[in-house]
Amino acid sequence: MIGCLCLHGFTGTPAEIDAITKHLEKKNWLVYSPTLPGHGSKDGLRGVTYKHWIYAATVAVEELLKRCEKVYVIGFSMGGMIASYIASKYPVEKLVLISASAYYINPRQLFQDVKGWFLEGLRGELEDDKLYVFYRQKIKETPLIATKEFAKMVRQLRRHLRNIKVPTLIIQGECDGLVPKKSAEFIHEQIESEEKKVYFFPNAKHYIWFGEDKDELLRRIEEFLWESDVEGLSS
Repeated sequence: MIGCLCLHGFTGTPAEIDAITKHLEKKNWLVYSPTLPGHGSKDGLRGVTYKHWIYAATVAVEELLKRCEKVYVIGFSMGGMIASYIASKYPVEKLVLISASAYYINPRQLFQDVKGWFLEGLRGELEDDKLYVFYRQKIKETPLIATKEFAKMVRQLRRHLRNIKVPTLIIQGECDGLVPKKSAEFIHEQIESEEKKVYFFPNAKHYIWFGEDKDELLRRIEEFLWESDVEGLSS
């Protein structure tokens, strides 16, 4: 059996990556997307540190490694940094990083997003913008102490990138207001995998699957995970 660990982003929940996990479940894989400690509510994030998030992910991958012949790891945003750490420490087969936050906040693109939201607000269309609704919810549920833990975690985990040897696919939207393009470029440069690919979606934002690139995103992930498994364990 093939197992796949999927890790959500900062202040998010597994629901935010449903488009990816549900697609992979169609292959009858054992897909596991845990809720990282403290996530799902503002008060919950006040009582945890970044070490709790990492520990939860390590427990999850250890369980998958016991139960599966192959394990892939996919991480989104903050989950991408945790996934990279997992890949540097555990014998997983492949790694997929989506909008991984080795660096974060793209001021120029964030300004463009805010300007667009202002115009939508004037037209009464703001509540129909999925990206705006997601960002608004995240801001409401994010205490400052949790943001500090996130920044601390990123600083600690960057140094583990050079220990990644497994095949890695890095995906980044060039119009991402939270994670800049240089984050994907930095990760690609740092990891030592012999097989590493980076793909930029020119018009995509942080949540790539919210836009018109959803099908292409899923196709690229699928092709990367399948390409060396012609005789797939679960196909």
